Parts: sequence; structure tokens; C-alpha cells
Amino acid sequence: MNSKLPFSEIAEVVMGQSPTKENVNSESNGFPLLNGPTEFTARYPNPVQFTTAGKKFSQPDDILFCVRGSTTGRMNYSDQKYAIGRGIAAIRGKNGYPTPYVRAVIEQNLERLLAAATGSTFPNVGRDLLLNFEVEVTSPERATLANELIVSLEDKIESNRQTNQTLEQIAQAIFKSWFVDFEPVKAKIEALAAGGSADDTELAAMSVISAKNLDELNSLKARNPEAFYKLAQTATLFPAAMQDSELGEIPEGWEVKQLSDICQVINGRAYKNTEFKTEGTPIVRIQNLSNEGKTVYSDLDLPPEKYIDREDFIYAWSATFGPHIWRGPKSIYHYHIWKMEVDESVISRYFLYLSMFRKTEAMKNAGTGSIFTHLTKKIMEYQHVLIGDQAINKKFSDIIVPIFDQISSLKSESTHLADIRDVLLPKLLTGDGLTSEVECV
Repeated sequence: MNSKLPFSEIAEVVMGQSPTKENVNSESNGFPLLNGPTEFTARYPNPVQFTTAGKKFSQPDDILFCVRGSTTGRMNYSDQKYAIGRGIAAIRGKNGYPTPYVRAVIEQNLERLLAAATGSTFPNVGRDLLLNFEVEVTSPERATLANELIVSLEDKIESNRQTNQTLEQIAQAIFKSWFVDFEPVKAKIEALAAGGSADDTELAAMSVISAKNLDELNSLKARNPEAFYKLAQTATLFPAAMQDSELGEIPEGWEVKQLSDICQVINGRAYKNTEFKTEGTPIVRIQNLSNEGKTVYSDLDLPPEKYIDREDFIYAWSATFGPHIWRGPKSIYHYHIWKMEVDESVISRYFLYLSMFRKTEAMKNAGTGSIFTHLTKKIMEYQHVLIGDQAINKKFSDIIVPIFDQISSLKSESTHLADIRDVLLPKLLTGDGLTSEVECV
């Protein structure tokens, strides 16, 4: 049986209260402090401030709900006890209503809640509004059943996100070892300097490539000769000497190219707010790259180069800028985003993505802009990119592309699961057809 109840009947609400500035530190003294969504991630916050004089606190598994400003309505879960400032409310279920179910209730009614909020420019959600806000819910028993499905979907999506984070860290680590620290090359140079033989130099490179010591390599050779042989083939691709370049010393036979020689940087289309539609082709704006802001659409027919599709390499060049691999549907990219058309006869898009990921901080220092730091297209095109020889580039692609394929596959699965959740959510919250929906999923 469904009921229309004030929110106070299904949840407790703790409104945040900020400590004074002199009681805030960044040295991990006291409780982690949250004042707004700046530290929010996909699920749990990443705090950067702390306080020894917290006044209001969240508890583990609470909903962290932004109540002020342009980000009102954004949510994370509390993975530990946090001191919460005035921009945050901690919300937890009560009277038999599980907290994830309560969060789903908020999501389903968020637009109506924000419409009822006060604020001349941005909505502010006060305690009284939250507590008295009327919501339609099912019984606590059926809410618990619905909660099982909500949590299972959320947990799988989060597991995929964490796996993808690990996979990208692996790709970044390989790139850094080969193309930043030159570890296989330096291992060969050190082996030669120590009087080692040609075999010794190859084993030294194999060791750093595989993160195995000599005993482990001998064991690999005995257990899996094919894997050992493939590793040895990879090691032979690296030179045993360095040469000078405009970037300093680089491996012998490698070269430095200007980005414009290997990649076309294509401007996105500038839109007026009056051109945004509620249906059509999605427009990707900078805020969409971090899962913020609503999606807007266009009904314009544009040249092919103004569209991006799954696995395209793009670069946000203003405000929160940096490289991204697009994993959404075919879309139009906004003016503050470049499409990076890589010459993949030279390097893969993933190589350049990893390279530009490392260069982003350095390029920030060369940016211009009166309000937001941003890059110019000229700065981007003049960037130097270190390129290995053809054999090294191919081997790197052979290793990296399957990693990014797996990332893309898990991202697609998560998108599908999120779509299932969104479709089922109204029925889950009211309990209508709940048993059959759960069995179907």
C-alpha cells in the first residue's frame, strides 16, 4: 500500500554548520570536513579540509546532500564520519526505510523539491522544506525489498567504476615506465655499465617491464616458455642508449614531434542558450564530462567533424580542462571542447590521451584567460610529444588497446544498468509490480 508522507516520516535530516576558519586545516588534524560538493566524486567524497571543532556530523552510509547554490541536489554517500558545513545536509532513513531507498526517493522528486526551494538565483533547500516535503512511498517492508535491487545495481556500477579506475592506473603506469622514466632503456644501460653481457641487458629490461626478479623470470621460462619469449621480444625493442633532444635525453632512435604533426585539433561549435532543445542530438558541455549539469540537445545538421562518437579522444580546454575518452552516444561537442583527430598510422589515440594526461598540469601554467584559466589552440598544437619508433609504438598499442576496450565495455555495462535503474525506479519506490520486476532483473 502506498502512502503520501512528509519526508520527516522516512528520514532524519542533519543540517550542516560550518566551523570558524581558524579551526580548519589541511594537515589531516581532526575530522574530515565537507562544506559543499567540491570534494564529491561518483560515490564517496575525497576530503581536502579537516577540523578539530566540528559542529554537525554525518555518519557512515548517510546521504550527503547539497542544500545551497548552483549544485543544490548533488549527492554522495558518506563512507566515514564527516564534519559537515552549512552547504551540506546528512540524511539517513528511519522508521524502517533504508537509506539507499530514501536517496532514490529524493532523486525521483528532486525537480519538484528544487522548484519549491528558495533563492533569488540558485535554490537553497532549508531544513523545514525538507522535513515537510511530501513524497509518495510504499510500506517499509516493500521498501526494503526494493532497496535490495537498488543497492545491487548501485554496487555493480560502483564496482565497474573502481575496476575502470584500476585499469586506467595500469595503463598510466606502463606509459610512465616506457615513455617518461624510460625504465627498460635505463635498465639496459645500467647492465652494460656494470659489465653485463647482451643477455644480461635483455634480462634487465625484461625485469622492469614485467616487475619480476631474475628467479621469477627463470620460473616463468620453465612454466610458460611462450610468455617468456613474448616478454623477451618486447625487451629487444628498447634501445640501450640515450640521445639529446629538445626535451632532454630520450631513448636512441626515438623522436620528438609537434602535436600538430600527429593530431588535428578541431574546434567545437559555440551555442547560444536559445539554441538548446529538449530533444535531438545531445550536446556535450564541459560540465557533462564530470557527470554534472543536465544534458541539452540540438536539432541542427552539422558537418561530420562537429560530432563525436564512442571512444573519440576529446580535450576540454577551459575551466576544468583535460583529456577525455568519450564513452557516450554520438553527440555534438561544445565550443570549449576540442576533438583530437589522431593520425593512428603513427600512434594510437590512447597513447596521445595518456601523454596529454601527464602534460595537462604543465599546460595550465601556460594558459590564458580573464575569469577561467584556459588553453589556446595554438598552445595545444605546439606541444611536443615524444614518439617511440614504429615497433615500440605498435607493441604499446597491442598492450594498451585491450585495456581501454575493457574500460569501454564496463562503462557500457554501467550505462545499461543505470538505464535499467532509471526505468524501474518509479515502480520500485511505490512497490507496484515489485516482485515481478525484481525477478525479471
